[in-house]
Amino acid sequence: MATLVPLADAVADLVHDGDTVALEGFTHLIPFAAGHEIIRQGRRDLTLVRMTPDVIYDQLIGAGCARRLVFSWGGNPGVGSLHRFRDAVRHAWPGPLELEEHSHAGMANRYVAGASGLPFAVLRGYTGTDLPRHTTNIRPITCPFTGETLTAVPALRPDVTVVHAQRADRAGNVQMWGITGVQKEAVLAARRSLVTVEEIVDELAPVPGQVVLPGWAVTAVAEAPGGAHPSYAQGYSTRDNDFYRAWDAVSRDRDTFRAWLDRHVHLVGTP
Repeated sequence: MATLVPLADAVADLVHDGDTVALEGFTHLIPFAAGHEIIRQGRRDLTLVRMTPDVIYDQLIGAGCARRLVFSWGGNPGVGSLHRFRDAVRHAWPGPLELEEHSHAGMANRYVAGASGLPFAVLRGYTGTDLPRHTTNIRPITCPFTGETLTAVPALRPDVTVVHAQRADRAGNVQMWGITGVQKEAVLAARRSLVTVEEIVDELAPVPGQVVLPGWAVTAVAEAPGGAHPSYAQGYSTRDNDFYRAWDAVSRDRDTFRAWLDRHVHLVGTP
């Protein structure tokens, strides 16, 4: 059953050095506040998992939290490259970064397999691509019924999944709506989960298109108003497009980036 705890306590309890950590959210409801708390607490050697690593992963990588990235696309949406990500891959700053690249469909199906308790997922999506030559976790498999050659990818079972949502009640039931991506599957696939929310309420009023995660499926809930900024939470905030544009200049230079971390994430020290 989910417990309601402060964000700092939740991260201290649930996210450990060396963990496989998924912070999911597609354009919307990206858990920036939780990501900043992971940076603030100095977590290291993480395998970061995300379908679309964008600015929050650029920050985590640049802060030295990541050892490995499992992903299907990376960039600053609508702007360009992730410069801390590029620096880690090309120059091993602040440390080397291992990569495991998949397609969107492959990542989504890996979460579904993990949530379903299955060892792997099967799909057609990699046919004709060169990803199997570069990613050992993509394997051909023959359908036992038709003889068709398909592709198998192993289930994703993060040590901890972190997502942001609009509301939770005092029993830890979580409610989200709008663009919900693979948050549900990522939470259900994980061994532990943390959901940050805009507010905790006495009762969850129904909303069209909602996804409700029951309290028994969530480890911890932390109230974090504005916790998706600079992304947005439908019904609570709008996307801060100026931030995404400004990030391009901030992230290009190591010293400028470290100064930004010190100022905005309140670090004791950075790499």
